[in-house]
Amino acid sequence: MRIGVVGGSLGGLTTACLLQDAGFDVSVFERSTTALTERGAGLGFLEATGRYLTHRAGVDLEDISVATDHIRYLYRDGSVAHDQLHRYLFSSWNTVFGHLIRCFDQDRYHLGHELIDVEQSDDDVTARFSNGATFTGDVLVAADGIGSIVRQTLQPAAAAQYAGYVAWRGTVQEQLLPASVTDQLGDAITYFVHANGHILVYPVPSIDGSVAPGARLLNFVWYRNYLAGGELDDLLTDRAGSVRHLSVPPGQVAAHHVAEIRAVAEARLPEVVAAVVTATEHPFLQTIYDIEVDRMAFGRICLLGDAAFAVRPHAAAGTAKAAEDGWRLAAELSTVGDAAQALERWERPQLELGRELLERTRRVGRRSQVDNDWVPGDPDFLFRLHEHGDQALEPEPGRSS
Repeated sequence: MRIGVVGGSLGGLTTACLLQDAGFDVSVFERSTTALTERGAGLGFLEATGRYLTHRAGVDLEDISVATDHIRYLYRDGSVAHDQLHRYLFSSWNTVFGHLIRCFDQDRYHLGHELIDVEQSDDDVTARFSNGATFTGDVLVAADGIGSIVRQTLQPAAAAQYAGYVAWRGTVQEQLLPASVTDQLGDAITYFVHANGHILVYPVPSIDGSVAPGARLLNFVWYRNYLAGGELDDLLTDRAGSVRHLSVPPGQVAAHHVAEIRAVAEARLPEVVAAVVTATEHPFLQTIYDIEVDRMAFGRICLLGDAAFAVRPHAAAGTAKAAEDGWRLAAELSTVGDAAQALERWERPQLELGRELLERTRRVGRRSQVDNDWVPGDPDFLFRLHEHGDQALEPEPGRSS
């Protein structure tokens, strides 16, 4: 079976590795013309996110993630409002991607392939790219993210809906911060909740993957409300004057907006949290959108991860959901010989998972950004993929986990 994966980020690459392991002929098509990098952006390392590396690639969790043992909330004066024992693992996009890409056949990972069109028949599916290349195979997996061309083609009504706020993000090297800051923030995910917003800080591996204390990064995510229209458009206008609707990358956020968040941080955040924000050289922006589809399988084509459901980051589960989509897809294609039947079987549980996760993250966003009824210790705010806690996935038929 020949399978094309459109999109070579974490979800698409995890899926490609799983399909490759299952014995399929797999090719990945990534629109970027250069090797992907996200400069150390942090991510919650849920079970499904790291499962391929730990179960298939033999990677030790301690080598690719940072463990925190506390969930801690601060008052404005920096004193502790709430502290509970709860273990999380955090990694970074670069660290996970760097290990995954080494597991895939490099000759089948194609950069510079921007999808422009797809079509299918009873016998095959064809993808066409802006560089003139084409792919024809048995299955096409659309893992092309929140701006998915495949979703826009097959589910045009599933448009992105602005959630009313953005996530300011950034990282700073621990060694550039005072010991008083790293000592307080290095063993926990630390929250400060304020009117119509909140910020969280946690340690992640360094750009080169180091997880040693002192060599790591501190990662912050600060959710702030902006009105749709002029206010949001001004925020998303980069230094070159272009409006970037999905995100504004490091170094491209307009200088006056960077100055504004630093000033607000110093005026309104606990001192140790503000220190992380103000020390971040190039903060960047992620616009928070909801996307929901009513179908994920279309004959020989399927939508995976953010290409189907764009969920808010509050559960730290977007990457985990894409990975679980991939695990389930590889299992169904290995079990059912007919591609269209396999995708049909795969679709129902993944639709249910996507809908549940989207609704849960919407609820958390509403409570934190609008209703202001966030209560420290509420289990609704825990990072997890599944409503009632994460669970192990079933291994592929014929394979041991």
